[in-house]
Amino acid sequence: MPPTQQTAEPTAAHEAAASKASNQGRLMRLATYASASVAFVLIIAKLVAWMWSDSITLLATLIDSCLDAAASLITIYAVHHALQPADKEHRFGHGKAEALAGLGQSTFIAGSAMFLMLESVNRLLHPKDLHVVDIGIYVMILSIVLTTFLIVFQNYVVKQTGSTAIKADSLHYKTDLLVNAGVIVALLLAGYGWPGVDPLFAMAIAVYILHSAWEIAETSIHELMDKELSVDERADIKAIIFSHPKVKGMHDLRTRKSGTTYFIQFHLELDPKLNLLEAHNISDEVEALVTQAWPDSEVIIHEDPHGLKEPMPEFNTKEPQ
Repeated sequence: MPPTQQTAEPTAAHEAAASKASNQGRLMRLATYASASVAFVLIIAKLVAWMWSDSITLLATLIDSCLDAAASLITIYAVHHALQPADKEHRFGHGKAEALAGLGQSTFIAGSAMFLMLESVNRLLHPKDLHVVDIGIYVMILSIVLTTFLIVFQNYVVKQTGSTAIKADSLHYKTDLLVNAGVIVALLLAGYGWPGVDPLFAMAIAVYILHSAWEIAETSIHELMDKELSVDERADIKAIIFSHPKVKGMHDLRTRKSGTTYFIQFHLELDPKLNLLEAHNISDEVEALVTQAWPDSEVIIHEDPHGLKEPMPEFNTKEPQ
């Protein structure tokens, strides 16, 4: 195979990766701006509705929207920082800024849930009659419509980019849908003379918000701690590697994710009779295959002669769960 043909595939793969990264960055920025815009619109609408109705469940959703706005601003900064190219002080890029943002979001969300729980208990012990509930219902319907459109867009962005920050933001907005539906039920029942339902629904919302905060924190912690990719994803990578006809084996596969970038490294076992240039060319071809399937990845390959016995680290003798 001529040298120019051997290097064509890796070059094309790198160009495709660069193009995809650019498109991912555009989508992630649009998602953060959309999230912040929806949050600020709902803050104004819910503030007016709460002031008119004095509903504790409306106060709950108002607090939630305020935290949505704060989290969205954090996400905008984190995504902007995460998309910056690697530099001399951050050779692996800035992708973990997304995980830090997700961890920050979970802290904000958990704090709001605890505050809401205390307010709900206070309202349960000292009940108040609600005033105008119609405006609250209309605002909740508006919130459901805007949130639904936002989640559909965020899900598309997450599917295209795998962004941890956008996924955390989307998860929180998904809980908002259930919260908003619960608020409508609470307001309707309160309007029919059941004011005690209002704080009970608010307490249920607080518990649900705490659960979503834990899910966001767990995902962020896994990324910050460089957790291995799933068993299925690792199996896909191995299948791609072994699809090359000149690959004799592979071992010591290590993977992690940082922002939208996947880091993949492994030892490639090749025919010991190959010279260094031939082994290098095969390694480049395998890298191109992996990059083609995982365009947003950085691949590091160490070539080994097949049949060589070398000590294996204990943590590599078992597949991650």
